[in-house]
Amino acid sequence: MASAAVVDAGDAPEPTVRNLLDQDSLKWVFVGGKGGVGKTTCSSILSVLLAGVRQSVLVISTDPAHNLSDAFQQRFTKFPTLVRGFTNLYAMEIDPKVENDDLSNEGMEGFLSELTNAIPGVDEAMSFAEMLKLVQTMDYSVVVFDTAPTGHTLRLLQFPATLEKGLEKMMELKNRFGGLLNQASRLFGLGDELNEDAMLGKLEGMKDVIEQVNRQFKDPDLTTFVCVCIPEFLSLYETERLVQELAKFEIDSHNIIINQVIFDEEAVESKLLKARIKMQQKYIDQFHMLYDDFNISKLPLLSEEVCGVQALQNFSQHFLTPYKSNLKRGTIEELEQRITLLKSALQEAEAELDRVRKGKQSA
Repeated sequence: MASAAVVDAGDAPEPTVRNLLDQDSLKWVFVGGKGGVGKTTCSSILSVLLAGVRQSVLVISTDPAHNLSDAFQQRFTKFPTLVRGFTNLYAMEIDPKVENDDLSNEGMEGFLSELTNAIPGVDEAMSFAEMLKLVQTMDYSVVVFDTAPTGHTLRLLQFPATLEKGLEKMMELKNRFGGLLNQASRLFGLGDELNEDAMLGKLEGMKDVIEQVNRQFKDPDLTTFVCVCIPEFLSLYETERLVQELAKFEIDSHNIIINQVIFDEEAVESKLLKARIKMQQKYIDQFHMLYDDFNISKLPLLSEEVCGVQALQNFSQHFLTPYKSNLKRGTIEELEQRITLLKSALQEAEAELDRVRKGKQSA
């Protein structure tokens, strides 16, 4: 299991993400986990917090679903766009598919198609390499990746090996067909830029970029992976799988964010909520047992979505200070709030009963 530091017994790491803000050397921050656990909200808030302590921050969505635009309530494209309300935070959304205008045109589509069929993931690898090349020229202080669900993230980490296979396949095609491709290009007036040497050069260039970045990814001073999860069995299982894979790829991971936690002191008297709290606590205990050397942050389940810069900034406080309910169970204030909620629920039920009775009478 990858970890930033050995922790003395009884000296548990701080349950916040403050360590990420304090690590000035960080260049790449990946945020990943199972689908539907709140990765985009967490990566958006991390980028907002980092923008407060770093010179320039770029948050990139590599998830085809692209929820960054929803989180910030602003339209983003495949080019970095300044987030409204900030002077140093930029966002972009890329599709993990090869861009025709970037990598080919009609003369090469069939050839690229054969290559991508021969090596699954080579189109994503090429697209990712192009994006990394673009990002490197812009020189951001730190780049936050809002990744797609776990399987896609693990493929992203395998890109250097995938591009290597692509190069081998290109060499194999070159040796097999000799100058046929060049002749065909000239015959149809497509120009020399479409020959296999040009493609080979393009792949070589991408491989160099990805290998250079991959070396940075394996440096814990430069790169870390934040695992986002919820306190349920499948999410715990997926997090364990992710942490093991990250260790295999030698990528540092020492932060876990447990989202959608129901805090006991906030629960209204409800059997369903009590059962849910009990179940959640069981998995939270398991997270602490498995990852006792990780910074584990717990975020509360909210009654509404966190959308827009203001909402993100308001919610970000729980990333830096462990969440505590304003009300303590058994206090006068907590009892008064419960009575108010129960009265409101009773009024709603009585109004519903009146509507049903009137409906029956009119029928």
